[in-house]
Amino acid sequence: MRLFRLIPLYMALALGANAALATDAETLAPLRDGTLKRLILHKEPKPVNVVEFQLEDDGGTGSLADYKGKYVLLNFWATWCAPCRKEMPQIAELQDEFGGDKFEVLTLATGRNSPAGIKKFFDENGITNLPRHQDPSQTVARAMGVVGLPITVIIDPDGNEIARLIGDAEWNSDSAKAIISTLVEANS
Repeated sequence: MRLFRLIPLYMALALGANAALATDAETLAPLRDGTLKRLILHKEPKPVNVVEFQLEDDGGTGSLADYKGKYVLLNFWATWCAPCRKEMPQIAELQDEFGGDKFEVLTLATGRNSPAGIKKFFDENGITNLPRHQDPSQTVARAMGVVGLPITVIIDPDGNEIARLIGDAEWNSDSAKAIISTLVEANS
């Protein structure tokens, strides 16, 4: 068994599997390594404004409220963003490994990104398991204080921001997987 799978189990046992303790910043902080050391863990969850975004292809709308009850890794990106091209396949790996009723990756193409350009970006990078949702007028990005790309935000099951990473990261690293695994286990 890989180390990143043992760490959350050990921590859950050591904490008596108390979900409130298992997900706080002090518990997640030691799991950060490499590029994930830049993950800012909030001491207190921050409420997130519920702003609508455009769903892929059908022109409908969705919001972060649609994801209540699960942890969400929200990635703000754009087709012209070189670091986004590097990290998107890694983020897709997290969805493959952890996606389900307790965790989901949500990608929002922010700003001017045509649906055809987004589809081409996903096709060129072999991304088949992530949504191609859009935030064309940057309404969600502005509401969440996104000032550059990529930015990745972790939202708890109650709809609060608990962590944020500015810039790209190695989202398929053992560190990233340990953090997500700990959150998913705490939501069991």
